[in-house]
Amino acid sequence: MTEENRPPDSEDPDGPAGGLDRAKLLAAHLRSIADESAEETGRPTVMVLAFEGWNDAGGAASAAVRSVAHALDADLVEKLTEEEYYDFQFSRPKVVNNSGHREIIWPATTILRATPPRGEFDVLFVHGVEPSFRWQAYTADLLTKAAEHEVTAVVLMGALLADVPHTRPIPTSFSSEDSQLRALLDIDEPTYEGPTGIVGVLSHTAHQAGVPAVSLWAAVPHYVGQAPSPKAQLALIRKLEELLGLSLDTHEAEEIAEDAAAWERGVDDLAEDDEEIADYVKRLEEATDTTNLPEASGEAIAEEFERYLKRRKPPEK
Repeated sequence: MTEENRPPDSEDPDGPAGGLDRAKLLAAHLRSIADESAEETGRPTVMVLAFEGWNDAGGAASAAVRSVAHALDADLVEKLTEEEYYDFQFSRPKVVNNSGHREIIWPATTILRATPPRGEFDVLFVHGVEPSFRWQAYTADLLTKAAEHEVTAVVLMGALLADVPHTRPIPTSFSSEDSQLRALLDIDEPTYEGPTGIVGVLSHTAHQAGVPAVSLWAAVPHYVGQAPSPKAQLALIRKLEELLGLSLDTHEAEEIAEDAAAWERGVDDLAEDDEEIADYVKRLEEATDTTNLPEASGEAIAEEFERYLKRRKPPEK
């Protein structure tokens, strides 16, 4: 069983680190282990990464990172464009028309920085195409960039195909190889064994290098696994907001939520027109409902209401 079809472990939102407390706990922990130069800034810097390819079912993880970076007005820091990382027959460059001028956009890894006015962290957002070659050198390159920007923790985001229904909340899960983070944030130790992608390599290598790493995964219904997958994208965004104490601009959040609702309606229509798919979805729903998903708990509902209140703009005077 590969990471692309292994359902994520469920989480207990009633644990001691549930809700937005995770952000404060993580920030305090990172300050306690930061070196003197990082302490001077007052806020730890966290690197959030996602990659198009094998670890990105439905394009959910890479879309989530791009959306959050855009919502926080992240500025471009640099791009990694080394040709030796890519097979251009697999990750082909694209020809685009830019204001009347044709240009070629080559596969690259983009690094952006955001400094949210409110929050516990500065954030580096990293997204690009999973490299084809020299993964160890690529990983070392990214971790070197992390060190240059005084990153004190990394968050790896991914999405996998799983036997879950599109009509229920998208399952998400946190995990970490770092025992201190697991105890602090009340998250699981990864148990997967088998072929891995660049997300798994980066997570393990960061841990081996002494950089605290957290993995965040969402499960995408395998029968509608093609991109886009806005419902999984939204689920990842909400969990990232929780982990880092972020809050997207109201318009941005509403737009993604509308896309997710439209996506679900579209899949509903597909199921109505295909009896076999409808029966399969019904079986998945029954199996899901019997497991008492934590996403349906009163605690989760309360947290969602708190997010809604936080996003509301103050009334104009």
